[in-house]
Amino acid sequence: MSDTACRQTQAHRFIPNAVVSGDMKIVIVGYGRVGSQTAQVLDREGHEMAVVDTVQQKVNRAREQGFTAALGDGTREVVLSEVGVETADAVGGFTGDPDVNDEICTVAARHGARTVMRISEDVSAALYQEYTTDADDVIYPEQLGAAGAKTALLGGDFGAIADLTQELAITVLDVPESAPIVGGYVNEIDLGERGRVYAHGHDNADLTIPLPGTLVEADDRLAVIMQSGVEAEVRAQLFGTDSPASA
Repeated sequence: MSDTACRQTQAHRFIPNAVVSGDMKIVIVGYGRVGSQTAQVLDREGHEMAVVDTVQQKVNRAREQGFTAALGDGTREVVLSEVGVETADAVGGFTGDPDVNDEICTVAARHGARTVMRISEDVSAALYQEYTTDADDVIYPEQLGAAGAKTALLGGDFGAIADLTQELAITVLDVPESAPIVGGYVNEIDLGERGRVYAHGHDNADLTIPLPGTLVEADDRLAVIMQSGVEAEVRAQLFGTDSPASA
């Protein structure tokens, strides 16, 4: 985000519970896998959805699915205005280019919308920090992108992710002092195909997507999204054979 004045005045926007229940107007820029799944889930929950994409076929598909949709570059304010960015509660930049998504959030922030951007896991720590400053929330990894997108757009309630798919389960685990992961980096925890550590909180702090370089400490909490039926294996890997119960 190059507009320093805008960044300095931008406060992270939280959505009141009364609005999250189904009255939000949400604009999604980038109608690929993550964007389309997110739009469909939020639409089923009663939110007003609008879509922007640079590919005519994707715009047509969004319209066929009942969404307001515009063809064009979502970094341009005139294009976002076609789908009503001025009155949007939240805007998601879900294209495949993090820099484009950052620009989308910059434009949306000027209109007071909550902003969420999709990034890739291989961004540098410095760039990640810039993105988290520019947007209200970021989503990754790709395997769980739609779940994270829905959650972030609704204000960050990580407990709301599980209903996105019946094939995934979410649990919040307390980290014991004896766990082998204590002292390591959260983003280096590798559960393989079984799942991902999606959010982290020190002690009783709120769960958030961890920054690169965030260390695991005793009594931290980890929100883990995993394939159904593998919780015992995940606990054993994270904490050893004597694993703690869910929070």
